[in-house]
This record gives sequence, structure tokens and C-alpha cells, in this order.
Amino acid sequence: MKISSLLPSLLLALAPLAHSAPAQDPAAPEGASGIQSKQLSYAKKHMVAAANPHAVEAGLAILRKGGSAVDAAIATQLVLGLCEPQSSGIGGGAFMLFFDGRGVHAWDGRETAPAAVDEKLFLQADGSPVKRYEAIVGGRSVGVPGVMRMLEAAHKEHGKLPWASLFEPAIQLAQQGFALSPRLHKLLSDEPFLKRDPVAAAYFYDEQGKARPVGYLLKNPEYAASLRLLAAKGAAALHEGPLAQAIVDKVNKHAANPGKLSVQDMRDYRAKKREAVCLDYRKYTVCGMPPPSSGGIAVAQVLGMLEGRDMAALKPGAQGISAEAMHWISQAERLAYADRDHYAGDSDFVPLPGRGVAALLDKQYLKQRAALMGEKSLGQAAPGLPPFKPGANDKLAFGRDQSPELPSTSHFSIVDAQGHAVAMTTTIEDGFGARLMVGGFLLNNQLTDFSFVPADQHGPVANRVQGGKRPRSTMSPTLVFERDSKKLQLAAGSPGGPAIALYVIKTLVGVLDWKMDVQQAIALPNFGSRNGGMDVEEGAFDESVLQDLRQRGHQLRTWSMTSGLHAIERRMRDGESVWAGGADPRREGAARGD
Repeated sequence: MKISSLLPSLLLALAPLAHSAPAQDPAAPEGASGIQSKQLSYAKKHMVAAANPHAVEAGLAILRKGGSAVDAAIATQLVLGLCEPQSSGIGGGAFMLFFDGRGVHAWDGRETAPAAVDEKLFLQADGSPVKRYEAIVGGRSVGVPGVMRMLEAAHKEHGKLPWASLFEPAIQLAQQGFALSPRLHKLLSDEPFLKRDPVAAAYFYDEQGKARPVGYLLKNPEYAASLRLLAAKGAAALHEGPLAQAIVDKVNKHAANPGKLSVQDMRDYRAKKREAVCLDYRKYTVCGMPPPSSGGIAVAQVLGMLEGRDMAALKPGAQGISAEAMHWISQAERLAYADRDHYAGDSDFVPLPGRGVAALLDKQYLKQRAALMGEKSLGQAAPGLPPFKPGANDKLAFGRDQSPELPSTSHFSIVDAQGHAVAMTTTIEDGFGARLMVGGFLLNNQLTDFSFVPADQHGPVANRVQGGKRPRSTMSPTLVFERDSKKLQLAAGSPGGPAIALYVIKTLVGVLDWKMDVQQAIALPNFGSRNGGMDVEEGAFDESVLQDLRQRGHQLRTWSMTSGLHAIERRMRDGESVWAGGADPRREGAARGD
């Protein structure tokens, strides 16, 4: 079919979507646990910013031994899986950006759907979607883990220290035990499903079914044993042999909600190296993840639409972030999320318009989209029609995505002594994943990041379930460079489900436009729009600002917006260039270096 004959049907398909908002649930399964004031941390040589102090120390120990940023990332991830098990671990997946001093490498360790599943995975017999937690809890939601294959592939190219040595901090901590933190205690106390798994119940709860108390020495010898296997045999120890079989059995033999995972699925998994999504913004180049993450494109689109506006003039004042700044940023976010919900998915299965990222980041296209932003809220924005390459024959998906993305994830940023850097966002999806524990770690429920409904009246959904496919994500690990010097300026990212891009955009504007230090930018109140109403962090804004937003037509929803942004930036201090690290006050993380 010629593109000229396709355009009318495209426009007809797009138009009704402005009146049909995607389901948005502000609930945060990995909820708030209080605000802890954080200070900007400085280092001259190397630095780690991560969501748990034990993980920071593990990464630093590797850097002090001369390890690369990738080496430190492995040690950091393994400890996060122990001390922050609700968020990430070796039973999940991740996206990692790595700067090697010459260019940016985008590593895709996203989980894949088992070969035996199809688009009816989350549909009932009558064709209606199952309820959220009926899908999540159990084996049906578990995808093939990808994080260890990804880290192993990156280590083969960019590691300095021996693979096995990177496991030592986590093995020692799992064996000796760590004090259960207030945040983990609260999340365990609020969690309704984890006790259904007897292995998890025995580990996290006492005989009366109460969460282990704050300060309890939590030891995990099974996790230590799994890590020893991985240290000795590589990632294959997770994807083949007894551990892989144990994962498959746990998934498929679930009494109420079995899955369709096979040993072959585990064995066949491969991490992928992809081309980073990069866009020039003012005097910077901002790089993010490509599909199956939608985060890199969404962040780049928003910045591209804001570039023609004097954002520096909207720097926060005495009342904090102004309604005007929030208005224009959220307007751009609506337009970006409209494209995201319409087009984004695993591009190995469903092509992007124009068969690539470039069409969605086309400067003229973004100018046309920005021209739609007026003084009144767009409300529900329609997706755009990016330019097509001449002669292309794109089979685009038109359906509206209906996936209940959930924000249990973690992010860490690392800079090593060579100035090389990692920005890695890692996840098991919902808080405590599928609530299945095996080998001392929790399994992901990543398949619920697919759209539960495979098609609607507009056509198939790009992010529908298909065997071997990777579910769409909003994870947005980000690296920023000075455009002229090519020097690394910032490494950042956050958890937060579909709101991840909002948190990253706020921080980028804070650092790049408002010239805040990274800790100040992270601590700014969270806000933004995923195309519909505007989300605002509960208790963080002056009522006069909220009233101004309402007068501009914004429908406001207040909730905790518990981001977990951890970032490192290059700054001048006392006449010399140093690294400055920031940790999100909404979580228990830290930034430290030498």
C-alpha cells in the first residue's frame, strides 16, 4: 500500500483518540515511606548514587579496586536485589546506558514473554481483561529474566575486574545478614499478597505473619548460594540447569495462576545492544534508551517541544515551581505520552512510524506538536502523525494501550575513575514482583507491562502480548553531555512506572534550564501529565499554584509520586571540576564517592 493512500485512514484512526483517555491509576504499590533530607555529595575520582546505602558501598568497593563503572554496576545490582528486593533483582530485567569515553552503549536486558503465550494471556473467557492482581500474583505474569545476561554481556566488553570478584560484596552481606530498614519494613507490613508464597513468608515474616521488625538481621543463605553459582558459571547458571528448572517449576506449578515458561525460554534469552536515543537540547546532548523502552523517546520529545520556550525565565521562586512552568512542561508531556501510548512497543515486533526513532524526534514534527500547546490545558491530547520516509510501507498499530504499569523499580548512577559512566534502571515491575520466591530472590511480573487488551476499534495495540516479545517500559536511564566538548554532564534516572519520564524531565529542566545542583533538582516537587489530568505530589505545592493550574484547565490529582531518582553531575567547585551526587529524599538511597 502506498503512503498516500494510507494517510486518510491514519488521520481517521488518530482523531477519536483525543476523546478516549488511557486508564491511569495513580496508586503506587511501592508506596511512600517518608521524606529524608539529603545533601549534595562531592567526589573527585569516582561516585555511586543508588537506592540503598549497602548497594552504594558495594559499588564503591569495586571502584576502589580499580573496577569500571560496569563492574561497579554488577556489584550494586546484586546488593540491591538483596536489600531492596521489592524493587529489582536477578529475577527481573533492566536497561543500562554506558558511556565508555567515546560513545554511548544502550544495553537491553528487558524480560521476554514465553514462546507459548499469545495476546489472550490476560483475557477472560468472555474476552474482557482479568483484574490487575489476578494477573500479577502467580506464574502467569512472569517473563524470562534478563538482567544477568545483560550485565554479563556488558562486562565482557567493558569489565576490568574478574566476574566472580564482583559477587563478593553481595554474597558476604547475604551470608552475614543486613539490618531490615524502616522502608522495607513498612512495605512488607502493607503488602497483602507476599505471604501467600511459603518461601517468601518464612523469610520476610515471623510466625504470626507480621513483618520482621526494623533492625532485624535478615540473612539469605539461598541467595548467597545462587550468587555463588552465577559467580562460578556466569549468567548461564540462571538460564540453564537446576536454578533455571526451579524458576520454571515455580512459575508453572503455581496452584491458582500458573504460567507457561519453559526451560527453552530461559536458555534462549539474549540481551541486546541497541542504539541510544539522543537529541540536542540547547547546549547539551541528551541520550536515553530506545524501544522497548518508551522513556528515551518521551524525554527527548518533551525537551524538543520545550526548546523554543524560555524555560530559564520560569525558574522557581519563593513559592517554588510556578504554575506557568508546570503548565508548559505538562503540555509537552501530554503530547509525548499520546505518541507513546499509540506507537511505542517492542520495535523488533511492531515498527515505529517511519521505521525508526528519527521520525518521532524530527525537529519539524516536534515544532508542529509544540504549536498545539496553548494557554489552556490540552486535556487529552491526540497522537501525532510523524513524517514517513518516502516509499515506506509501515503497518502501524492504532489501538490504545491498556497496560497497568506499576512503579516498583530502582535506579543507580555510577561514574568511574576514567570518567566513564553507567545509568541503569532495573525492575521486577510491581512491588515484590509476582510474589514468587526461588533461590533467595523474587521473580518479576513483567508481562503485565503488556496491554491486557490486544486490540480495539482502531486496530491492534503495539504493546500487545506476543511470544518472545519484550513489554514496553517507561524506564528512562539518561546521560547528558555538553554538546561542544562532548564531556559527560549528568547521569540520571528514576523508578516510578509510567511516571518515570515525568521525574526525569523535571530533574533535567532543573539542572539544565534552572541551573540547580542535582540534589536541588531531585528534591523539587514531582508533577506532570501522562496525557489526561495533571499529577501533583501530595502536600508539596502552594494552594495558589494549584488554583492557577485549575484556572488553566488542568484537572489535578494529588498522590505520593514516590520517585527514586539518583543522579551524578559534573560541577565546578573551588575552581576544579568534580562529581556531585544526589539521592531522592523520598527513599533511603545515598550518593557517595572519593
